[in-house]
Order: sequence, then structure tokens, then C-alpha cells
Amino acid sequence: MSERRSPIGPEQLEELARRLSGLLPPGLAGLRDELEQNFRGVLQGGLEKLDLVSREEFEVQKAVLGKTRSRLEQLEQQLADIEKALSSE
Repeated sequence: MSERRSPIGPEQLEELARRLSGLLPPGLAGLRDELEQNFRGVLQGGLEKLDLVSREEFEVQKAVLGKTRSRLEQLEQQLADIEKALSSE
């Protein structure tokens, strides 16, 4: 089984945690670093629970689905041709 990676990179997670801590009122500025660490942990835990796939995994599966759909359409056409041939005999 492949290892799950967060679809949000570490840099994006850091930026989001910084933005959240930046929204704190000035009176809580002393707690900003501690809260930023907590935000980061909560965000990472929440993302892991969502069981998301990376963009790369999504694109691979999208390509596989496209090929499968195309093959299915070919097989449906072949079946229709065979049925038509049999009914005209």
C-alpha cells in the first residue's frame, strides 16, 4: 500500500499556521509562537483524518479512468456491431 502524503505541502501548512496566528488580537502576541505550533498540529491532524490524495495521485487515477472509459466505449461498439451482424443473419 502506498504511503499517504498530505496534499498540502509543509510550506503551505506553515503559511496557514502563520496566518492563523497573525489573526490573534494584540493582547495575545506573547502566545503567538505557542499557538502557531498548536495550529500547525491541529491542521496536520485534520488533514490526515480527511484521507486526501495528492494532486499527482489524482492525475494518475484520472488518466487510468480515461483509458478505461475509452476501452469500454470500444468494447460497447464491438458488441453492438456483433449484435447487429447476428440479427441480420
